[in-house]
Amino acid sequence: MVTSKSELAIEAQGVARRFGARWVLRGVSLQLEPGEIVGLLGANGSGKTTLLRIFGTLLKPTAGTALIYGHDVARETDAVRSELGFLAHTPGLYDDLTARENLKFGAMMLGLPAGNNLDAALERVGLGHVINERVRGFSAGMQRRLALARLLLRHARVLLLDEPYSNLDTAGIALMNEIITEAGNAGGAALVVLHELAPAAGVLDRTITIENGRVADSRPAPVPRLRPRTAERAAAGAGGGR
Repeated sequence: MVTSKSELAIEAQGVARRFGARWVLRGVSLQLEPGEIVGLLGANGSGKTTLLRIFGTLLKPTAGTALIYGHDVARETDAVRSELGFLAHTPGLYDDLTARENLKFGAMMLGLPAGNNLDAALERVGLGHVINERVRGFSAGMQRRLALARLLLRHARVLLLDEPYSNLDTAGIALMNEIITEAGNAGGAALVVLHELAPAAGVLDRTITIENGRVADSRPAPVPRLRPRTAERAAAGAGGGR
């Protein structure tokens, strides 16, 4: 049950962002409810990552308001960050640290206990066999999995994912989809920046397209997510027909 200031998980009200004389976002307004998984589409330079970074408190909007469960990202950063799980396009790992040391440092930065299920998170993402190996020897896909393990350390109510499928193989894509779907089924919201829709087929509830810094389109996903209650009704219907 949501106990925060707003029943909306993510909300933007006329969000704009300028870098010098260039406007990257121009009055973006959108809403995500708890339990909703939304793909954010658009060409390179359309403003997708900038919007995600604003929601993640990494940038402040030049104008407008961005909210996470009613908390203003510019004025209530600590409250916002306590709700977030952020997966950047680049993993943000330390090459000279082992997988486990990277997670331990990540936990410390998040204010979590040092031994907060580190090994369990590594096992979950398929890195249990390289817990004590230095990250400099990891492939790009392994680094993406390690960044995903860091995301799992905290049970965030909002996931902000910037091209999460980059460098993942088929098994890694399936793992990412499993984790995103679990978050949505548990009532969490996810905003997912996508280069293409295919890897997220069956995961999204809807898509929002950004063009030239504005929302150009919002529609149900081509292959919508089958939510638990929908799946239960479908199973009941199939059983009743026998």
